[in-house]
Amino acid sequence: MAYDNDNIFAKILRGEIPCDKVFEDEHALAFRDINPQAPLHVLVIPKGAYVNMDDFSAQGSDAEIAGFIRAVGQVARELGIVDAGFRTLANNGPDAHQEVPHLHVHIFAGRDLGRMIKNFKD
Repeated sequence: MAYDNDNIFAKILRGEIPCDKVFEDEHALAFRDINPQAPLHVLVIPKGAYVNMDDFSAQGSDAEIAGFIRAVGQVARELGIVDAGFRTLANNGPDAHQEVPHLHVHIFAGRDLGRMIKNFKD
């Protein structure tokens, strides 16, 4: 999957589309999801043009990778969800139903989130 410079997250990073920002630094931007799947649902995206985790881990600089991972943790701390617990999720590719071709990590919190995933056996 090639990076699409017109994806919604690229437009948010360029300021063409507004977002409900909760965190920003030189490496990452975090904002509330417009269709939340939990009481607290935040997306964290790197500022670089990376399609998914594979692309990011292969092409991102050490500073970008460390900064992005630190941003996820800092967002959780700033939102006060560390003690109660939270879930992170990154969908990568079509089988995982990645909808936007820009790496993003979902942070879910605010209630018991249940088991991680159903036990799918084919």
